[in-house]
Amino acid sequence: MSQPTTQFAPWLLGAAALLATAPALAQQQLVPAESSIAFVSHQMGVPVDGHFQKFAAQVAFDPAKPAAAQIKITVDTGSATLGVKETDAELPKPVWFNVAKFPQAVFQSKSVKALGAGKFEVTGQLAIKGQTRDVTVPVQLTQSGAKTTASGQFDMQRLTYKIGEEEWADTSMVADQVQVKFKLVLTGMGKL
Repeated sequence: MSQPTTQFAPWLLGAAALLATAPALAQQQLVPAESSIAFVSHQMGVPVDGHFQKFAAQVAFDPAKPAAAQIKITVDTGSATLGVKETDAELPKPVWFNVAKFPQAVFQSKSVKALGAGKFEVTGQLAIKGQTRDVTVPVQLTQSGAKTTASGQFDMQRLTYKIGEEEWADTSMVADQVQVKFKLVLTGMGKL
C-alpha cells in the first residue's frame, strides 16, 4: 500500500511547489474612517436616512483580472442607526434585524464583470437575517494617489430579508424598497 503513495510523492511535491509559486491576488485594505455603508428607507412616503457604523471588507481585486476577484463585505447589523435614540433601540429587536440571532449581514461576490471606464458589475449573494438572495451591484472605481474608492448603490426589498415583520410588514407604513449606498475606500489596489 505504501508503494503507490511513494510513486505519487514527487508529483504531489511538484504540484505543491507550483501552487506555492503561483502569484496570489493582492489583498486590499479598507480605510474605515473614509468609508460608509448607508441606506434610505421611506416611512409614510418620507425618506429616512440611516447608516451602519461597523463593517469590514475583505477585498482581493486586480483591475486587470476582474473575474478572479474575491469580495466579502460583513456588516454588524447592531450598528444600524437612523440618528434617533428611540428608533435605534428598536432596530436590533427580532422584528427588525434580530441582532441577537443574526448579528451580521454578509455580501459574498460570485463574479465581477468589467464594463469599462472604471465601472464593474459585481454579482454575489447577500445574506441578511437568515435569508440569502442573489444580487447584482454596479460599482464605480476611482483612484486618487494610493487610494481606490469603490462606490455605488442598489435597491433591495426589505421584506425579502424579513426586515420589519408583523405590523411592520405593512408597506403603507414603511416602504418595501430600501436603497443601499456604499463608499469603500481601499489601499493596495493596482492602477485602473
